[in-house]
Amino acid sequence: MDKYDKLGVIGEGSYGIVLKCRHRDTGQLVAIKKFLDSEEDKLVRKIALREIKMLKRLEHENLVNVLEVFRRRKRLHLVLEYVDHTILEELENQPHGIPPNSVREYSWQILRALAYCHAQRVIHRDVKPENVLVSKSGVLKLCDFGFARLFPKPGESCTEYVATRWYRGPELLVGDTKYGPEVDVWAVGCLFAEMTTGEPLFPGESDIDQLFLIVQALGRVCERHQDLLRGNPAFLGLKMRPGAKDSSLESLLPGMEVTSFRFLKACLTMDPSARPLCDALVHHAYFTRDGFPEQFLPVLKQKLAHEFLSNPLLKKSRRSGDGSRKWHGLGLMSRSGSGSKPSSALQLPQAHHIHDQELTARLGRRIVKGSPYLESVKKQLPQPWRNPGLPSHLPALTRRSLNKKRPTLVPTVSSVSTIESLSPKSSKSNSPTSPARSGKGGGKDKENLPAIPFL
Repeated sequence: MDKYDKLGVIGEGSYGIVLKCRHRDTGQLVAIKKFLDSEEDKLVRKIALREIKMLKRLEHENLVNVLEVFRRRKRLHLVLEYVDHTILEELENQPHGIPPNSVREYSWQILRALAYCHAQRVIHRDVKPENVLVSKSGVLKLCDFGFARLFPKPGESCTEYVATRWYRGPELLVGDTKYGPEVDVWAVGCLFAEMTTGEPLFPGESDIDQLFLIVQALGRVCERHQDLLRGNPAFLGLKMRPGAKDSSLESLLPGMEVTSFRFLKACLTMDPSARPLCDALVHHAYFTRDGFPEQFLPVLKQKLAHEFLSNPLLKKSRRSGDGSRKWHGLGLMSRSGSGSKPSSALQLPQAHHIHDQELTARLGRRIVKGSPYLESVKKQLPQPWRNPGLPSHLPALTRRSLNKKRPTLVPTVSSVSTIESLSPKSSKSNSPTSPARSGKGGGKDKENLPAIPFL
């Protein structure tokens, strides 16, 4: 914290606070997420470590950048790029909804970010207006990965107590523990409707009320979920029937343009198995009908290039690679994703990098482009591995609304999966370049990863 001047508090949550600070050397604004005492509170420690692991796993232009992670006085701190505001703040300033052109640009960027996460086998599980940041130029950044997790293995169960109530899909409300990335798609649909109208689509006051509102507007839940309802003591004796015509989704959104409504209906498909995923929704007619992606993508590239070049901390991070994104005393190896290619990676001027999921996963670190060691390892790879694009580093910035009526997610310790389930079991690396893990990763034992330039 000696490098930063505290300017104020951006938001407060159940697990810590987010501070607005200024970097002393450059004058650049940053946001520092300061967790509660992670040594004493097991839940906070799980949430913090889960978030850090996800930040180290994912890299995308529409995911907010993390600049540094350190521990001070037993508290974990995440130094994030400062992003101007959230979609929630836009909704509070525009109570009748966000302009249609902005809604489409935001929705497309949200889907790009989630499509990338799902390609890396990561479910966000907490998409909502507070967790979508928007820069002054309109670049969207998804944040807060404290409740994200990897796709469940066959037969593995997930906790259903995730996502804020207004954005929970029916599978979560009925207690289905066998869900997947479809829960993020449902949340996108709820967010899309809220951006369009300025009001939450399903503002339930309890889980039962939430499910009731959904059934009234969209009809019965699927057969599998009906069986779960009958076996759930919380819903014992409860009968939910579809509402009258005046309570249907069409009546809730009068005047919505036809293609927009079809996009919303696709996101809010009651049966998760029939719900399209984000990589398909980015090609929905709502976006492609007038060549929107081809027109907007060059504009987005220019905005990203401008933000990158105007932020000295981001430029420094790109020049010095992982060494500048310090992970002090956390006992965590640098690990990349599962091998899936990032979707629609943008290339910025004078910033052509190679993002090698498989290579970095093997080595546990990034190595210098063109080095003899890199060339020798490349020859051992079974498939092409070159993937140009500008990596971004994710953070998890949470800004809580001051509106007390908005529900927040405060799970119990038992409802959070263990942090070990987030990543594959590590094996001892034979590579001499792999950094060693430092014991339990806490306390006074600190490991400084070597400064290695980005490829």
